[in-house]
Amino acid sequence: MERAFRYRFYPTPEQQTLLRQTLGCVRLVYNKALAARTEGWYERQERVDYADTSAMLTAWKKEESLSFLTEVSSVPLQQGLRNLQKAFANFWAKRAKYPNFKRKHNGGSAEFTKAGFRWKNNQVFLAKCDQALPIVWSREIPPGCNPNTITVKLDASGRWFVSLLVDDHTIKSLEKTDKSVGLDVGITSLIATSNGEKINNPRHFKRLRRKLRQVQKSLSRKQKGSNNTHKARRKVAKVHSKITYARKDFLNKLTTQLVRENQTIIVEDLAIKNMIKNPKLALHISDASWGELVRQLEYKCRWYGRELIKIDRWFPSSKRCGNCGHVVEKLPLNIREWDCPKCGTNHDRDLNAARNILAAGLAVSVCGANIRPDSQPTCRAVAKNPKGVRKQNPQGQEAET
Repeated sequence: MERAFRYRFYPTPEQQTLLRQTLGCVRLVYNKALAARTEGWYERQERVDYADTSAMLTAWKKEESLSFLTEVSSVPLQQGLRNLQKAFANFWAKRAKYPNFKRKHNGGSAEFTKAGFRWKNNQVFLAKCDQALPIVWSREIPPGCNPNTITVKLDASGRWFVSLLVDDHTIKSLEKTDKSVGLDVGITSLIATSNGEKINNPRHFKRLRRKLRQVQKSLSRKQKGSNNTHKARRKVAKVHSKITYARKDFLNKLTTQLVRENQTIIVEDLAIKNMIKNPKLALHISDASWGELVRQLEYKCRWYGRELIKIDRWFPSSKRCGNCGHVVEKLPLNIREWDCPKCGTNHDRDLNAARNILAAGLAVSVCGANIRPDSQPTCRAVAKNPKGVRKQNPQGQEAET
């Protein structure tokens, strides 16, 4: 299993000069290659691929104005071109937007393969650098695992990180258990489980929103291009980093607990990109980070021998009665509890959805059953706490509040 170990390090002045020069060269080569590929297609209708940009890089190094490209390792420059090729492949496959130019104040990264570094005595020596990187080893790399790729990153707040990608042979499957759980994601409760448990949404962005507003207001008052602007931009980046790391830390702990306790985990395959087009829910959905939650569940289930099942996004998990299977016609987001008009069972919206997700996922796992709603007459739910009807999400998704 491939696994990345990320550490912070504090480079010496000489290392920092070399690393900043490397990041600048990687950014320059990436942007020139992107401009060449864009110009070739829109002006001459020619498709420029990786081989062509690699030949361009050789020619650029021979130019007098770009001779500084030879002062850094060639490995991260080639890797930057490979990453650009991947970006275009994702664009052609409609998995991503058109590649953007890299900007200096966003930091940057440089990727070193085995030809660009040495791993000696559990220390990292980058190409053209005599001293080992002063890494803060917050956790040990498993014995016998040597890195095959190293990525050096400078974030927007000015902190240096190094990521070591290794083939971890120490990862072993957990003991099998007979527990299964269905998860219904939401905003007020981040997840509701089929076991009747609700995990509150910590709302990390809301907690630091006031501080972010203060530093952004301070940045807007600075003169553009001044040193004070640079300092204020770093303060804004630090607040964004706090939000990001707090969110990922919480999700890592939550997903690890779910994977350890359950053999089968079932979630909905939601179209989050469509759901955030709703202006009233976009901020809350982005802060909840449902996509990151599912992503972590995917690779942790793969690591530890668990099963993750995604059910169809159009399955009416909230509107289907978990007792008799009746599907109501409308269930606005402001209704958190409702009574089934057919059997009279009282339902908590989130817990009922989680139980339906569990049942549908197990049916798919066991017999491959179709989980799309059957054609049957529907009617309105009897609301327990009506507060006025709101329109449903225009994207057709069920976003919980």
